[in-house]
Amino acid sequence: MAYKTQDLFNTATEQIKLNRLIFIEDIIAYLPCSKPTFYEHFPNESDLYKKLVELLDKNKVELKVSMRSKWYKSNSPALQLGLMKLLGTPEELRKLSMTHQAVEKFETPIFNGLDLDVTEDNSTD
Repeated sequence: MAYKTQDLFNTATEQIKLNRLIFIEDIIAYLPCSKPTFYEHFPNESDLYKKLVELLDKNKVELKVSMRSKWYKSNSPALQLGLMKLLGTPEELRKLSMTHQAVEKFETPIFNGLDLDVTEDNSTD
């Protein structure tokens, strides 16, 4: 079946906007053509292909912003920790690490200053 490139492009852009698509494979699923046919009409170097990718990228950015906003407002510790891992400084990420050990001068173990001498006194009076 012969397809017109402009018709495929118009359908693709409409589906990207309507369904907030984020992957090329998603576009192909909505088009009445196969993957090889899609790439025959939209080679990677073509301007139309680049326009489709720009639309997909725009949707990806909007999705990321939306997700991060929901994570920030969430009461879920897992989501908030995920957001912190995305936004944290290297120092904060090091402190969030499950393998973090107190080795610096200003980081003393919580038992510092407690008498932990557990030697037994076996002498008899």
